[in-house]
Amino acid sequence: MRGVDLAKIREAAERVAGSEGVEIVDVEWKEGRQRLLRVYIDKPEGITHGDCQRVSEQLGVLLDVEDLVPGSRYTLEVSSPGLDRKLRTPAEFERFAGRRVRISLAEPVENATFYEGRLAGLEGGMVRLELERNGQVVLLPLGGIRKANLVVEW
Repeated sequence: MRGVDLAKIREAAERVAGSEGVEIVDVEWKEGRQRLLRVYIDKPEGITHGDCQRVSEQLGVLLDVEDLVPGSRYTLEVSSPGLDRKLRTPAEFERFAGRRVRISLAEPVENATFYEGRLAGLEGGMVRLELERNGQVVLLPLGGIRKANLVVEW
């Protein structure tokens, strides 16, 4: 049996997203006791349940017609990336400037691999982060970020 081609699934999801005015943030495939295809969508004003439902319905039909998920049954889940969403691309680090983030690094910068602070933008491949404890700005290499998430502020 052939495997799942996430690039083709993402391309199909992008076609549906374009027609619905949303963007694809991420596509994940998990196989265990059940097979799960998870698609994260977003738009500047936020995602509604209706957005998720429309994308799910259209994408489900497209996946079946194009036979992009071969084999036995699977679950398609379409959702928003959440309030504590992951940040991956340079555009996301710029878009969320001013928001609090938690960042883990693969290699230490100034003797630390974990930072929390306020995004101050992107500059030459470096993420500018203002530390809340002292207002100091540190530059973290975008390519060295292992994990970055927004922090929910109430």
